[in-house]
Order: sequence, then C-alpha cells, then structure tokens
Amino acid sequence: MPDMKEPSAEAHANVTEHNVETRAQLLPEERAVGESADPQKQAELILAESEERTIHPDPDDAQGGHRQSADTADLP
Repeated sequence: MPDMKEPSAEAHANVTEHNVETRAQLLPEERAVGESADPQKQAELILAESEERTIHPDPDDAQGGHRQSADTADLP
C-alpha cells in the first residue's frame, strides 16, 4: 500500500459504497500477499488515496503531473 498522508475529506466523499464493495474483492496477487483483516477498510483507503491523487495531483510525480507539449518540446 502506498505510503501517503491521510486522504482529504473530499477524496473520501468521492468513494462510493459500491466501489468499496467491488474493490474489497481482492485480486489473486493481493491474496497471495495475505488476507487483510478488514478488506472493506483496505479498499476504502486505496480508493480514497486514488481519489486524492486525482483531486490534488503532485506536479513532481511523473504519474500525477500534466505537462504541456511546450514543456517537453525542444524550442528554437
């Protein structure tokens, strides 16, 4: 699980009960690591962290930053 600060209330509010229920159904590779004591809570945190990255992207993070083509193009 990513090491992040606690997601904001806004991020938690964007996580639906349906999303938590479906995300709590662990993938085989997640089960191999070990069953969570509370897969619902784990799913809620994972989804909230994802929402937090969407709401407040880190411009220094390669996956979070949105660059313009001028940021990468060689200019004369």
